[in-house]
This record gives sequence, C-alpha cells and structure tokens, in this order.
Amino acid sequence: QVQLVESGGGLVQPGGSLRLSCAASGTIFSFSIYVMSWYRQAPGKQREVVATITSGGSTNYADSVKGRFTISRDNAKNTVYLQMNNLKPEDTAVYYCNAARSRAATMDPFGSWGQGTQVTVSS
Repeated sequence: QVQLVESGGGLVQPGGSLRLSCAASGTIFSFSIYVMSWYRQAPGKQREVVATITSGGSTNYADSVKGRFTISRDNAKNTVYLQMNNLKPEDTAVYYCNAARSRAATMDPFGSWGQGTQVTVSS
C-alpha cells in the first residue's frame, strides 16, 4: 500500500504563491516509475486533476492552471511538488496527490488518499 502525505497549504491573498509537497512511501513502491498527479476538491465539487508528471518528466495541466502552476518531482526523495503562482480565489480547495500506473489511469490512482492540504485564496 502506498501512503501519501501532503503539506504546504495555507491562506494566501489573490496573486500570491504557495509550494505544495507530497511525500510518498510504502512497501515495494518504486516511486520513480509511476505517474504522479496533484488533484483538488473544492466544497460541493468533484475531485479534479490539476497537474500530472510522468516518470520521464512530461507534464500536463488542467486548462484552469496552465501558466500558473508547475509540477515537479524528486525521485531521490520520493516527493512531488506543486508550485502555485498567481493564485486566484477559485483555486481554493483541498489539494491531494496520488500515483497511477499510467497517464491514462490518472483518474484511477492506486495510492491511499491522504488528508490533503487546504489552500485558501482570499483577501
């Protein structure tokens, strides 16, 4: 089983920045070979994929965050990051990360969902 621990959220004003981190662990978990993604869930809405990074470093972003968010990974630390710039109130949500066996399986990740980290964008 894969465990995921997210951190780095907080309260920030519109236009501000935050950097989220997600540490992955688990028995026989080869972090480097999996697709890692950040997801978010706002109150009353379904969880959505925000950004994805493959084992080779290729990235994809939701249209709503393109040009503002950057996903990266450090395989030596089993950690994936999400740099969020120019934050908007509509970015307010709980942010989660998870692992998938392929990009096509991003909406069916195999890790145990962590507690997430709350991001609130408000003046």
